[in-house]
Amino acid sequence: MLVPALSLPSALVAIAVGCLVGNLMLAAAGAIGAQARVPAMVLMRAPLGTRGSYVPTAVNVVQCLGWTVFELLVIATAAAALSDEVLGFEARWAWTLAFGAATLALGLMGPIGVVRTLVRRLAVWIVPVAIAYLAWWALTGGGLDAAWNSPGEGGLSTWQGVDLVVGVTVSWIPLAADYTRFARTPRAAFWGTGLGYLVPDALLLALGAVVLLTRDVGDAAALPAAIASGGLLALLVLLALTIAETDEAFANAYSGAVSLQNLFPSVPQRSLVALTTAVGTLGALTLELSSFQSFLFLLGSCFVPLFAVLLADWLASGCRYDGRELLDAGPPRVGALVAWAAGFAAYQWLSPTGPNWWVDQVQRLDPPSWQIGATLPSFAVSFALALVFAAAARFARAGTARA
Repeated sequence: MLVPALSLPSALVAIAVGCLVGNLMLAAAGAIGAQARVPAMVLMRAPLGTRGSYVPTAVNVVQCLGWTVFELLVIATAAAALSDEVLGFEARWAWTLAFGAATLALGLMGPIGVVRTLVRRLAVWIVPVAIAYLAWWALTGGGLDAAWNSPGEGGLSTWQGVDLVVGVTVSWIPLAADYTRFARTPRAAFWGTGLGYLVPDALLLALGAVVLLTRDVGDAAALPAAIASGGLLALLVLLALTIAETDEAFANAYSGAVSLQNLFPSVPQRSLVALTTAVGTLGALTLELSSFQSFLFLLGSCFVPLFAVLLADWLASGCRYDGRELLDAGPPRVGALVAWAAGFAAYQWLSPTGPNWWVDQVQRLDPPSWQIGATLPSFAVSFALALVFAAAARFARAGTARA
């Protein structure tokens, strides 16, 4: 998405700025979730009301299902490349089913179980070694000097590149509290979330840009096969990353189920986990890796202004949420929904993002060609409006109390 439209130095600047901005938002969302001790979509009841929270819940469920499909496609494609190199056949459908079953097992285990088993005992050790190998593989592919000094092909400004990076990062905001509600303290959640995602976020986006330019792998689906052709060590690295990637599919399937519980609180969570995993597996069997990525970026642009509304309401509430009060947060708060919609409209007007049919429709509104990015302006629009509506609501309540 960033190169070759941007030069490599410009892409790295976009990655650095986008990761800092996006992870600051993500860390704050994680801390708020740790304070309230409720899942992310229940947390959205605070600014939007109980029924008002159903709108972002629906968007988030679609996003989680989409990213579940995406992750299972990545994993199955890597596993197929491995089996093709070692055994002479791909059988991507079989790997999709196998890792769909593994995702279901992790979902039923829950976040704490996944951390104690897969992450703490396996991923935290093998992933750094595997990433070190991939970095070596990318940097020794030749052409790094030429890539560094080559100008970008154009069509994307650095600030628009920042938006793309922020969009990838903040797609986790409506999931963060699903996990940080188990954190010991809000402070721990803030630093653990912010730094814990900032480092791999920046490192791997930068590594992806280098891989494309030095190894000429522009198709994400072709990357596993390119790695697998590098010998035994490369095969072991790909195997390690394939196994470790399963927790990404788990996170999206699990959070999709937890979000659905905001709509259907009486349905057992385990049943919803089975549902979201089944839908994700079916999608991975029928869709291609690049067929719906742009749609996921469109959904991602919803969450910068949504977080702005949440942050404004949290500040207006004295920087304190009581999770028990969110069990019944009252009717929809139209002002907050309007603030969210205004921020999303500002984002898309400044930087149309999504499938071609959507971008074509936005272009009819004659958006400006400022190429300044949309993240900060959309955040500012939603944040300011949400503060105004929150102040008006407090004033109205005070007047009612005096009367």
